[in-house]
Amino acid sequence: MPTQSLVPDYVATAQKVRRTILEMIYKTRSPHIGSSFSIVEILVALYFKVLNISDDADRDRFILSKGHACPALYATLYEKNFLTRGDIEGFAVDHGILEQHPKSDLKKKIEVSTGSLGHGLSIGAGMSLAAKVARKPFRVFVLLSDGELNEGSVWEAVLFAGHHALNNLTALVDFNKMQALGFTRNILNLEPLGEKWRSFGWHPQEVDGHDFGQIFRAVHNLSSDRPNVIILHTTKGKGVSFMENNLLWHYRAPDDHEFLLAKTELSK
Repeated sequence: MPTQSLVPDYVATAQKVRRTILEMIYKTRSPHIGSSFSIVEILVALYFKVLNISDDADRDRFILSKGHACPALYATLYEKNFLTRGDIEGFAVDHGILEQHPKSDLKKKIEVSTGSLGHGLSIGAGMSLAAKVARKPFRVFVLLSDGELNEGSVWEAVLFAGHHALNNLTALVDFNKMQALGFTRNILNLEPLGEKWRSFGWHPQEVDGHDFGQIFRAVHNLSSDRPNVIILHTTKGKGVSFMENNLLWHYRAPDDHEFLLAKTELSK
């Protein structure tokens, strides 16, 4: 677990990631900036500290099940030097290399093609079971949105993983409490979320999803005999004041004025 003195380095990296996300979405007038901003800290924590991201078969697997937030993944991979500036410039443009949902490319550390919500955890559970059968040491991490938990297929995977005691599987829930059409509590209330996962045989932890210290402690305290879920309490649009907890930023791209305002906030 990193010392407190190292946390500012992760915070600075997160700001760089958010600035890249802003630039990508502004340039292409793409949606999902709010969804991307809410998962920055967990992606930075994973790629800069937690994951074994070697090129061999024993590498850890990461699946971005909420594929619409791929700008955050691309920007993180860029900061980690797995993507080039040319790759980033090729986001969501004709003949570009990066689509608006992740497309599997192991050379670029994109493990699985995702986008249709509700699939990622099932894929991750299959990978985890395969690892146990083959006695492989790799771990699987799957990042889901809270709105995605409306999908019945997610709970089938939760039940499956609990039954098989997949202790090499960790689900990460981006619990920003908003989804496409409104607040999660008004659409399909998930509470008590941690207890739901516990009842399926998982080990739940709840943390501030923007606090690196809490994220790293949760990863350090994963169960060794059950599948794990870390529920990350986050803010949609985190980092730019006028985007935070504002449903419009699930869809909208910033105009010229908003881009400059956001860029100023993210440069502090």
